[in-house]
Amino acid sequence: MNMQAIIRAVALTVGILFSSMSYADPVWIDVRSVLENKIDNIEGDIRISHSDIVEGVSKIYPDKDTDIRLYCRSGGRAGKAMSALQNAGYTNVQNVGGINDARKLRAITK
Repeated sequence: MNMQAIIRAVALTVGILFSSMSYADPVWIDVRSVLENKIDNIEGDIRISHSDIVEGVSKIYPDKDTDIRLYCRSGGRAGKAMSALQNAGYTNVQNVGGINDARKLRAITK
C-alpha cells in the first residue's frame, strides 16, 4: 500500500467518524420570571430571565453554535431573548413558544 492510499484511507475513516458523531442535546432555557418558574417548571431546564439572557448564556455556553431552545409563557419574551442572542452572535437559537409547547415538543407530561 502506498502513502497516498494510506492517507486516503485515514481521511475516509476520519470523515466517517465525524459524520456519525451524535451532537449534544439542545439546551432548554426558561426565560420567564423566578416566580413563574417556581409555580411551574420543567425539571432540568435552566432559567435565565429574558432581560439577562446574553450575559447568562455567554457565561454557561460560550460556544456560539450551541443548540439553544427558549420558551416563556406564550413566546413573546422568548422571541426577545432569541433576538438578543442572535445579535450577540449565537447562530442556533429557537423560540419554541410557551412552556406547554416545550413540553409537547419533548413529549413531557406535567
